Amino acid sequence: MNLSLWLAVLLALAVMLAWLRLWLWQRSAPDASRSRGWRLAALWLLQPLCAVLLYFTLLPPTLPREAGTLVVATAGATRTGAQAAGDRLIALPEAPVLAGAERVPDLATALGRYPGMQRLRIVGAGLEPRDREAAQTLPLTFDAPALPRGVIRLDGPGQVAAGAAFQIGGQVNGVVKGSVELIDPAGQRVDALALPASGEFIVTGTTRVPGQAIFTLRVRDAQRRTVEEVQVPLWTTADPAPRMLLLAGAPSPELKYLRRWAADAGLSLHTQIGVGGGMQLGDAPLRVDAATLQRFDLVVLDERSWATLSANERAALIEAVRQGLGLVLRITGPLPDTTRRQWQALGFSLGAGGDTATVRLPAESIDEEALRARRGPGTADTATAPNGAQDENPALTRRALKLGGADATPLLRDADGTVLAVWRAEQRGRIAVWGMTDSFALVLSGQSARHAELWSSAFATLARARTDSAPRIDPQPREQQRLALCGLGGNPRVVAADGQTTTLLPDPGAGDSLCAAYWPRQPGWHLLLQTDAEAAESSWPFFVYPIGTAPALRAAELRDSTARLQAMPVNVAGSADHHEVPGRRGPSWPWFLAWLASAGALWWLERARAGRTSVAA
Repeated sequence: MNLSLWLAVLLALAVMLAWLRLWLWQRSAPDASRSRGWRLAALWLLQPLCAVLLYFTLLPPTLPREAGTLVVATAGATRTGAQAAGDRLIALPEAPVLAGAERVPDLATALGRYPGMQRLRIVGAGLEPRDREAAQTLPLTFDAPALPRGVIRLDGPGQVAAGAAFQIGGQVNGVVKGSVELIDPAGQRVDALALPASGEFIVTGTTRVPGQAIFTLRVRDAQRRTVEEVQVPLWTTADPAPRMLLLAGAPSPELKYLRRWAADAGLSLHTQIGVGGGMQLGDAPLRVDAATLQRFDLVVLDERSWATLSANERAALIEAVRQGLGLVLRITGPLPDTTRRQWQALGFSLGAGGDTATVRLPAESIDEEALRARRGPGTADTATAPNGAQDENPALTRRALKLGGADATPLLRDADGTVLAVWRAEQRGRIAVWGMTDSFALVLSGQSARHAELWSSAFATLARARTDSAPRIDPQPREQQRLALCGLGGNPRVVAADGQTTTLLPDPGAGDSLCAAYWPRQPGWHLLLQTDAEAAESSWPFFVYPIGTAPALRAAELRDSTARLQAMPVNVAGSADHHEVPGRRGPSWPWFLAWLASAGALWWLERARAGRTSVAA
C-alpha cells in the first residue's frame, strides 16, 4: 500500500469519526441546543470537504503530461530548428553553448526530468555510447550532419600472425582523384592505391616480427597533398607455426616452389617424396596413423602417394579429416580407375578425360602505382621473371577434368570461370581436389606474391581450425570514451600504457558472454589480461586512439551509430510511459488556502450559536 492510499484511508476514517461524533452530540444534546437542519447539513458536508482539501494539499494532483519533443544537442550542434509548444531543449556535456538549452550530464537524466516527452530529436554529430541505451526508450529522429573530409571507415585485422599478409580496407570521403598509401612503422611505403569515385580502398602489407606495431594510412588529394594520416595498430602474434604434411609420388618443380612458399610463410613442413625402388627424399618417413595425423593441420598428397597408402592408412587419413584435419588431393597425371572411384566415394565428381589444358588465372586489377609500391622502390614498371619473361598473367596447366560434387564449393577458377579446384566439408574437416599442375609458373613469371596468395588462401580455407576464442573489443577505442569488452574470462583486468592496472567488473546479467566497461584515461597500447577455462593466463593487446585524432572516422562512427538507433524498434520495457512514471505534481498552495477557508468555516459553525434551536426560539 503506497503513501497516497494510506493517507486517503486515514482521512476517510477521520471523516467517519467526525460524523459519528456529530451524530452522538446531536442525539444527546438538549432540545434547546440542537442544531437546525441547515447547520447540521453544513457541518456534515464540511467534514469530507476539509479531508479532500487536506489530501490535495499534501499530495497535489499531477499535471497532464506534455506530448512534446526532447531536442538533444550533441557535439557540433549549431542549429536546433523550430520548437513547438511543449518541446524541451537540452545540451549534453559535449555540446557547444546554445541559447535556451538546459545542461544535463547525460540523456537518462534529461528523460527523468521530463518524463512526459514522447519523442527525441538529435541534432549535432550524434549520441555518445553512454546515451544510446537511454535513447532506445522513445521514437527518435536524427538530423544527420555532413561528414568531414577524410577516412570515414577503417577495417583492419587488429591481430595477424608473424609473416602473414594482411589487408586494411575502408572508405575516404570528400577526396576526388586522390590516393591512399600504407606506411610501415619504419616510414617506408608498402602499398598504394588510387581512390575510386566511391572512396573505398583495400591496401595490403606484411608483418615480420611478433609484437605491437603502428602502421599509418596516408590519404593524399589529386595534387599529392596530405589530407589525413590515420594510425592503424597491428598486433603481430607468434602463434605456433601451422603444420603441413606433404606426400608426393615423384619430385617436380611444383613441389619445389610449394616447399619454398611453406618455408617463407613460416609453416612447419614435413615432406616425403618417393623416387622409386622404395626410396624417399625429404624428411624421415612417418607412419600415417591417427597419432601422426593429429600433429598436422593440413595434408597435401597426389594420386601416386595416395595409391601407395594401405587401406588402414587411408581409413586413418579420412577419420583424421572428420576430426578436423584438412586434406588436399592433387591431380598431377591420369587418374587410375581405383583412385578415381575412391575419390568419388569422398563426394567428388571428377568427370571424364585425362588430358591437360591451358588456363589463365583472372587478371588482377592493380593500380600501377600500387604495383610499383608492392615491388619496392627502384623496380621497373613491368615485372621481370628470372628467365627473362615479362608476363603479368602467364599460361598455366590443369588436368582436363570437370571437377564438382553435390555439396562441393569451388576453391579456384580460371579467367573463363572453369573450376580448377573444389572442396567439401567432411564433418569437422575439409577435403579439396586440386587440378592445377604448375602454379610454380607464377613464380617464374615474377608473380611470386600471387603464387603465395594462391596457396595461402587454400591453406586458410582447408587447414584445421584453431579453437582459440579472442575477446571482443570495440573497434577504434578512444581516450576518455567508454569501451566495451565482451567474451571475457576469469579475473579480467586491463594494464594501461603507464602500467596502471584496472580490475574489470563484468556485468552479471550479460549471460554466457561476460562483458565489462572500461574508460581509458590515456592513449596508447593497453593489455587485457584474463584467465581461461584451463586456469592459464592470456593477454590481448589493444590500442587506444588519442581523443582528437581521425576526426572524420569519429564523426562517421557517431553518425552511423545514432542512425541505427533511428531504425531500431522502441524499447517498450524501458520506456517511462510503461513504467508508470508520474507526471510533475502541481502547486500545493491553492489547495492549502481552500482547506484553510473550509476549516475556518467549520470552526466557526462548531462554535457559533447561529442555527441552534434556542436561538431560533
